[in-house]
Amino acid sequence: MPADLVAVIVTYNSAHVVGDLLDSLPAALDGLSADVVVVDNGSTDTTAELVSARTDCRLVRSANVGYAGGINRGVAEFPDAGAILVLNPDVLLHEKSVPPLLAALRQPGVGIVAPQVRSAQGALELSLRREPTILRAIGLTRTKLPVFSEYVAEFSAYGKPGTVDWALGAVLAMSRACYDALGGWDESYFLYSEETDLSLRARDAGLLTRYEPRAVATHIGGQSGRNDTTHVMQIVNRVRLYRRRHGTIASWTYYAISVANELSRIPRGHAESRSAVLALLRPARRPAILRCSNRLLPQ
Repeated sequence: MPADLVAVIVTYNSAHVVGDLLDSLPAALDGLSADVVVVDNGSTDTTAELVSARTDCRLVRSANVGYAGGINRGVAEFPDAGAILVLNPDVLLHEKSVPPLLAALRQPGVGIVAPQVRSAQGALELSLRREPTILRAIGLTRTKLPVFSEYVAEFSAYGKPGTVDWALGAVLAMSRACYDALGGWDESYFLYSEETDLSLRARDAGLLTRYEPRAVATHIGGQSGRNDTTHVMQIVNRVRLYRRRHGTIASWTYYAISVANELSRIPRGHAESRSAVLALLRPARRPAILRCSNRLLPQ
């Protein structure tokens, strides 16, 4: 008989955190059955050895195929799973947090469910997001006005269930029907924007992303490392996502705003923005793993 869900964890040099996540799963499941698969994206630390020594999960050794690629490989290990729980290795699930996610998934028209996310210090993280727009790209997030901010900053929104455009991808539950309808996660992003793309494509298919505050996770965060390359991927992928969903004029406008924003960050000490500007202006400077076109406007 298939388990209630498959939990997919994608790791990369995560030996210092993944064990705690795996230890948190039994209490979080609260009696639900789960197949747990850890897809290791070519770690050079002891992640694979640590996971392979455990009896509560299956290890899949992989080249570094990115976050979405790792998720798809994990789901393929359990093709009969009715629900999928995607987990960053640097999260801890609170007790009894998984049943509310699955209950929300059973609501009509729901394809994806996100929990409440808290920091390692216990503070609420602003994990809910609005769809990217030109106005939300111009750098006025601090106003907290919805028209200018992709972040949902109203604390009242985090105290009750609701529908959102998309949510932080550290913990997401999705139905198998949603996964199949979308053809899985889009691996072309490699890292960053894949969860945005997922929820927006789900909405296109008539499947909503819901927020369920009865489910809670702690996100340690910052464990995968940030550098010039990851910043470039984040910025380029945001432009790619927008381009794939909008017309030419709007996309060029979004691109120009992105260049201007990164240029404005350089004098303020953000050295990684210099690499992002070069990557936006010179296609050859974009990471090869993104498999972008050689066009100025990334595809």
